[in-house]
Amino acid sequence: MCRNIKTLFNFEPPATELEIRDASLQFVRKLSGFTVPSKANEAAFERAVAEVAASARTLIDSLVTTAQPRDREVEAAKARARSAERFGT
Repeated sequence: MCRNIKTLFNFEPPATELEIRDASLQFVRKLSGFTVPSKANEAAFERAVAEVAASARTLIDSLVTTAQPRDREVEAAKARARSAERFGT
């Protein structure tokens, strides 16, 4: 779906409200087809972002796992390695 939306569950430290809002914004942008909505659609767009963010926070807070939390730095290093392999930087 949208490559900019990252997994936010089971990380140490936990996902911040800003990370959840950013993922929600990307999701709403993908669904609506707007990067920046018109003035006529701005209120609906922002309301959708807020509702998706609230639902995402509820989901993340209610999920359970026995797996160890992932380290953000380790995951970022893996992503950089995949990118270097793919794009040859």
